[in-house]
Amino acid sequence: MAKSFPVLELPQASLRQLAVSAMDNNVYLLTSRATGSQILIDAADQPEAILELLEAARPDAAVATRLCWVVTTHQHWDHLRALAQVVARTAAATAAGADDAAAITRQTDVAIDRPLAHGDRLEAPGLALNVIGLRGHTPGSVALAWDQPGQPRRLFSGDSLFPGGVGNTDRDPARFRRLLADVQDQVFATHDDATIVLPGHGRPTTLGAERPHLAEWSARGW
Repeated sequence: MAKSFPVLELPQASLRQLAVSAMDNNVYLLTSRATGSQILIDAADQPEAILELLEAARPDAAVATRLCWVVTTHQHWDHLRALAQVVARTAAATAAGADDAAAITRQTDVAIDRPLAHGDRLEAPGLALNVIGLRGHTPGSVALAWDQPGQPRRLFSGDSLFPGGVGNTDRDPARFRRLLADVQDQVFATHDDATIVLPGHGRPTTLGAERPHLAEWSARGW
């Protein structure tokens, strides 16, 4: 029996999700209904399960599907363990934050085809993601904002923003302040409260749920 995955069905595209590994890493897959183009966010682990996810999304499109991009939100090992296998099986192009690209290649032996910077736009036919640089968890961490007509914005935040706080900065005050400042300036100041945050681990939240706690996060220092 084919495995089922959580799916959000929208008129122009679908969003499917897979949680992998003991660390509950989230893998996200966007599929354009009109073109069949796909973007995968974080090939974290369990490559065969990710390939099943791609297969399950085929009925979401009116034409044959094709994985165009695999985006890695940051360089940590738990977000890229399946990258080499997925790229080898699909011939998808790769993207990651420019300042994390070399570290990702060292760990996976996969070249990063598109180094990303804050303000970039990553596109496949029928799909587009706006790149938000969030330094601190790693130097090149990126979040990805996805807009669909009539829907709240969805923000794939990697490990930079979770329910209850920003990502781990190893108790380094400079890194924490950098990440908190980027999250405040690049996310909370520019996105409305309806924005849905889809993190690299665990459950989603909204900016409206988290905004009242920004001062608390700053005071506690993590």
